[in-house]
Amino acid sequence: MIILLMRSNFVKYSLSAYILLHSFFSFSQDVSCDDLLSFITTKAYSKGTLSSYTLDSDWLQEVKAYSYDYKTYVIAKIKKNEYSYQTNTYIFCGIPSTNWSNFQYGSYGDSKSYGERFHKYIINYKCHCY
Repeated sequence: MIILLMRSNFVKYSLSAYILLHSFFSFSQDVSCDDLLSFITTKAYSKGTLSSYTLDSDWLQEVKAYSYDYKTYVIAKIKKNEYSYQTNTYIFCGIPSTNWSNFQYGSYGDSKSYGERFHKYIINYKCHCY
């Protein structure tokens, strides 16, 4: 009886958590970008970071990838202009794992430029948040 009660509570909790998280990510346009950034950086698993030294880009300052619920999210700090040290932070959602890998390491025939690979593999996945 106790095991059934515990199992029932676990199922209710799991179902509630799933519904909450599914609605959070399915309807991300109803979520502020700051809340989404905070959630991903605190709850998701880090997949890797590329710093400005590695990126060697006029506009990409830092790119970090996270994994949550088998989905890849990328947080990119992009310079306001090529001469500025100030950046804007953007979040990209639901990126296929192969896209992250191809951006990070390059695929056969890809450009050596991280900027070009960012445009090819990441930029079209900008989250719909406000």
